[in-house]
Parts: sequence; structure tokens; C-alpha cells
Amino acid sequence: MKGSRGLDEETLRKLPELARTARGAILKMTTLAGSGHPGGSMSSIDIYLALLFFARIDPSNPYWEDRDRIVISHGHTSPAVYSALALRGFFNLEDVIASFRHHYSIFEGHVERHVPGVEWSTGNLGQGLSAGVGFALAAKLLKKDFHVFVAMSDAEQAKGQVSESRRFARKYNLSNITVIIDYNDRQISGKASEVMPVNIKGNYLADGWRVIETDGHDFNALNNALKEAVEDGEPTSIIAKTTMGKGVSFMEGKEKYHGAPLKLDEYKKAIEELKIIDDLDKYRARRNELKPMSINMPPKPKLRINTGAPRTYGVDAKVDNRTAAGNALVDIAEASQGEEYSPIAVFDCDLAESVRTLDFWKKFPNNFFEAGVQEHSTATTAGALSTTDVLTFLFDFGVFGIDEVFNQQRLNDINHTNLKLVVTHCGLNVGEDGKTHHCIDYVGVLRNLYGFKIIVPADPNQTDRALRYISQNFGNYAIAVGRAVNPVITDVNGKPFFGENYVFEYGKADVLREGKDAAIITMGSLAYKAVRAHEMLREKGYEVMVVNVSCPIDLDTEVIERAVRTGFVVSYEDHNLNTGLGCSLALFIAERGLKVKFKRMGITNYSPSGPFEELYKLFRLDEASLVETVIQGIKEK
Repeated sequence: MKGSRGLDEETLRKLPELARTARGAILKMTTLAGSGHPGGSMSSIDIYLALLFFARIDPSNPYWEDRDRIVISHGHTSPAVYSALALRGFFNLEDVIASFRHHYSIFEGHVERHVPGVEWSTGNLGQGLSAGVGFALAAKLLKKDFHVFVAMSDAEQAKGQVSESRRFARKYNLSNITVIIDYNDRQISGKASEVMPVNIKGNYLADGWRVIETDGHDFNALNNALKEAVEDGEPTSIIAKTTMGKGVSFMEGKEKYHGAPLKLDEYKKAIEELKIIDDLDKYRARRNELKPMSINMPPKPKLRINTGAPRTYGVDAKVDNRTAAGNALVDIAEASQGEEYSPIAVFDCDLAESVRTLDFWKKFPNNFFEAGVQEHSTATTAGALSTTDVLTFLFDFGVFGIDEVFNQQRLNDINHTNLKLVVTHCGLNVGEDGKTHHCIDYVGVLRNLYGFKIIVPADPNQTDRALRYISQNFGNYAIAVGRAVNPVITDVNGKPFFGENYVFEYGKADVLREGKDAAIITMGSLAYKAVRAHEMLREKGYEVMVVNVSCPIDLDTEVIERAVRTGFVVSYEDHNLNTGLGCSLALFIAERGLKVKFKRMGITNYSPSGPFEELYKLFRLDEASLVETVIQGIKEK
């Protein structure tokens, strides 16, 4: 893709007329929909048209792997984005006008990745640059020559996540990324420079970026700025001075039109000023006859990964689950060397030793990305990178990788990413770190995301196999583990239960011990205690089934129904009592109308610091308390 860049004279001559057409379309679709953001769309439209004709893209092949990527961070300007894409040839402009924001339409209120030409679903301001950084990193790892353009608003420059991404891009010398900021100095509450003063130019310069200032409504000036930006060998920000509502005199510079469509009389006046035909009735008739549009997501990544041979830890091994995950990560990377395999990227937020990615960092420094204490941008950057042909991991503490960045993970989920999230320090198992670092809601939080799958392995052997499994299966997966060293789970013969012949299968529960009097259903760090409780109960004459559920939001119907037939089921988890495994089981039982005595055991409040075994006793999650609860339940059933 080397060679000259820039808009030719013929394109420069036709862009002003395309911009006028687009402004008319923006007003038509927002007026017809009765909602939308016309003001910012009309200030950004010239930037979008310049970008779309400048960038190396192919409307007939929107997912061409060598295309430039254009990320729209301020996704509320979707009327302008859709108009510009249509005028560039991606789809029919009339379809956009007629269907914008309609429930049958692909053209939603904020830009969505299922629309051809849209690289990232946005709307939550401040996240677009992080996604752009992910795509720019993909070009480096995949040895591609595409450029990444990130269009942003001025108001979102106040967000901390933007600063995080600037620093990351500079640290990793991402010279293939250009930001272009629509500086219309208006946001919902008034002037952006007054609502929250931000030294936009100074901040980019301070973080090592080049800055170019230009007129955002002058196509020649935009062309020159873009050429300079892609050729300067630096991450560059273009600050484009614009006017909100540009093109319609009574809208210009008025923040009231940020998120409010024109009234019908205003629309007619604006259309007349733009010298555009008023054919709104035609589009209204089409809108009334709309049929559901098909939604087609971009192609999934084409990953070629060798997951290597699983490790089996012996019954005397003193290996915590996080170490097992780190070891498996290194195994996969070592087995996937060579041009025939896809690159692997691992992101860390200043916790490499604690989350056990230090060995990977030492052995594969060019594939390890240390972001420092910048969880928000890192979650989005990793998510965006995972949509490309790069196997992408993010290792973090549970309270940071899930709780702190829930909004970023939600946007990853909306974008159908392929992120492999490994979170450690989950549950009271963390011990002395205290309540701010006890991640006790990892299942409860992630169950809100429709596309995330969560795995809570019972021991290092299951952890090893789970990590290899997610490496070769598409989708967002989270593996949640504790901190402490827990015993290897054994079978009735004293051999590793998740040993040589075990193959991890998502959604499949494991019957660790058989029993007919009751069933303990557990997960993660408490599985070994449940097995011990089985032995204690057996000595007292009770045969109690023990089930390990490693996938607490996707239950194994057959196994759980077997457990229910014992007549008494107790859920037993190192997790918030109200949102974890017990919640999943309660729903399962209630929705199927099953008759069984059911008891939940879990964490009922924030915990103090202390050795995890003592904390388990404090919350009645020790073996003795479990045995007592099971015996009482058996007697009462």
C-alpha cells in the first residue's frame, strides 16, 4: 500500500456538492425519525467525506483485509457517517434516509459495526481512540501497511481514556494512526471550552504527538492535513475547526441542535436554504412500508493457533490456578511459532508478576504490551485488536478487568469481539488484600453481557485446559481464578480428576463425587472443600453428590437435573450470594418447575482482610459449616 496519498482535483471539485447533498440527507433523516443529532453531523460531514475519499478503502469489498480503518468515536454523528458512506458507494442513500433509527433498520442512532464501512460500534464517548490504537497495533503485528484514522469530537477530549490511549500509541510508536478532531466548540451544555476547559493541542503535544490545525470545512486544507499526517512518521492529531450546524444559517453555532431534530417548519426553511428538493413525503411513505433489514456482522478472525499439549499437575503439586494459566499461555505461544500461525498479543496493566504473565513477557517481549495503570483504554484496545487475526489476551485482577471496566467490556460485547480475558484474585480467596480487592461479583457482572462466556475452573489442571480451549474457540471468554494455591482435585482413585484423559467442554459440569442423599453444586476455589465435605459426610453415613460447575451462566441440564433428583441441593461458592452460581441454579429450578429443597451458600457482605481460610469460616464457607448445612437439609427434605 505504499505510494502517493491524497485527493485528486476531480474529487476535490465534486466534494462540496456531495457535502450539500449529505447535509440535506442529514436533515431529512433526523426530521423523519423525529430524533437524532443533526448539529454535530453537519459540522463533521466535510471531515467524513474527506476521510472516506482519502482513505484506501473499497466499497465493493468493505472487509478487504488491507483497507485503511476509519473509527468514528463520536458515534452520535451517525447521520453524517451514513450519508458519507452512502455517497462513497457503500449502500443506497435513500435507504438510509427512509429507515434511519427505525426498528427494522440497520442504520441505528449511533454507528454500529454491522453497517458496511463502520469499523467499531461507538456512542460512549472517549473509547474510539482506544479502538483505533487496537487496529493500529494489528497492522504492526500482522505486518500490514494500512493506516488508521480516528474521528473524534472536541468534548470527549476531556475523558481520561483518551489520554491513556495517546500515551500507549506514543510508547509503542504507532506512526500509522491519525486522529482528526471536529472542533466546533459546542456540546450539549454550551461551549466545550467553557463546559470543561481542555488544552487539546497542549495535551497531544505533551504526550508526544504531532498536531496539525486546519479548517474542517475546506477540502483542500483537509486533504493537505491528511497527507501530512500519514507521511510524517508520527502519531498525529488534526484539530479541524468547524461550525456546529454548518450550512444552515439559523443552526450555525447553536448547541440546541446537538441532539434535537428540526421542527417541520425549521426543516423546510433549512432545505430551502440548502437548495435541496423537499421530498420528505416520499421517504415517509417508504418508511411506513419498511421490512426488516438483514444484519450481517463482519467476518470472524481467521486464527491459526496450535494450543500444544496440556500439562497435568500431580496430586502433590503446589500450583495456583493463575500460574497454570500463565504456563498454558507460554505453551500456546511456543507451539504457535512460525509464519503459518497467527500472532498472539498479551496485555497487562502493571500486574505481570501477580497475574503470571511475566514468563510470557520475558520470552515474547514483542507480543507483550504493558499499559501501566490504564485499564479502561487497555480493555477497549484489546477488544478491538481481537476482532483482527491476532489472538488477544487481557490478564488483570478481577476488580479491574471486570468491575472497573464494565462499560468497556460491554462495548466489546456489542462489537462481537474475540477477547480472551483472564482475571485473577477473585473471591475471598484473595485473603489479606481486603474488600477493595476481593472480586466477589465476577459472575454477576458478566452475566449482564449477552456474548460473554465465563469459566471458573476448579484447579490448575482444569485451568490449563480451559485456557487452551478458549484460545481456539471464537468469542469473548473470561476465565476467573483466585490467588491462593488450592489442592489438585482428584477422582475416587486418588488420581487427578482433570488429568490426561480430561477434555474441557464449555457448559459441561463435572460430577466429582456420586451420591444419592443430597447434592453440593460448587465452582472454582471451593471445589476441593466440597470434595472434603463429601468425605466428612460419608463418615457420618451420608452419600452426597458433588458437582463442579465451571460455567456458571450456562448450566449442564442433564447433570443439574440428576442433582435435583437427590431431593436437596446446596450451592456453594466463593462469590456474592445474590448474583452467582446459586442465582443460576435458582432460575434453573424455578423456570422448570422442579421440586427440590434448595439452599444457597456464598458471600453475604464485603469482607475484612485476613487469611482466606479464616474468611471462609467467617462467612460459613468452611467444610464444617457446609457439612452442617447439608445434614440439616437432608433431615428437612
